[in-house]
Amino acid sequence: MGTAVVLVHGLRASRTMWRAQLEALDRAGVPATAVDLPGHGTRRGERFTLEGAVAAVAQAADGVGGRVLVVGMSLGGYVGIAHAARHPGQVAGLVAAGCCSVPRALPVQAWATAVRGIERLPDRGAWLNGASVRAALPAQAAADVAAGGFALDVVRDVLREVGGATPLADLASVDAPVWLVNGRFDHFRGDERRFLAACRDGRLVVVPRTTHLVSLLAPVAFTRVLLEALDVVEARERRRVGAGAP
Repeated sequence: MGTAVVLVHGLRASRTMWRAQLEALDRAGVPATAVDLPGHGTRRGERFTLEGAVAAVAQAADGVGGRVLVVGMSLGGYVGIAHAARHPGQVAGLVAAGCCSVPRALPVQAWATAVRGIERLPDRGAWLNGASVRAALPAQAAADVAAGGFALDVVRDVLREVGGATPLADLASVDAPVWLVNGRFDHFRGDERRFLAACRDGRLVVVPRTTHLVSLLAPVAFTRVLLEALDVVEARERRRVGAGAP
């Protein structure tokens, strides 16, 4: 069995957003699993914490066994970075997509203020969220995201927790190879050069004609990055085991 993949979803979404990647990895014979973070998908109703999210990834890695390639999108990217720093023994490689922006107090506070307003709507923003998803994504991708339901009550917890994250310092401690993947027009690209410079062994992939949700908007291109990352990771793991590492 080769290196397994653990997929970590974005804010308000769930593991169902990874349908296209899971099917492609299955066709390629790659073992893979997608997790639901606290407060999302099958775990809606739980409080989101960064440590709880990291624990969910660690549990998934334990479940598939061995060292894994962790793949995170947006919120999942920040969680994947934190997990790699805290559980280096589990991580053969990391793909962090749509998360090359350092959390800053002013934007986080502004977003939190907007969220409080949306939560006062009669449906707590369900119609607005659904309309935004349908407008931003192709029909199949929108259906994949919606299949697991939307976590409308988790945003303030996520903003609080991610606002205290330290992705640059975490990346600087990660020995495993890292792929930073961004859509060309992603609004979370602002600090990608700083993120790349923080990596010990980093690569930057910019997918053209694509915005933030690159795994959903360009699933074929994104999956190709995953498979190329797996090739690099597995070669590195063979060398590592050949050198006598556990």
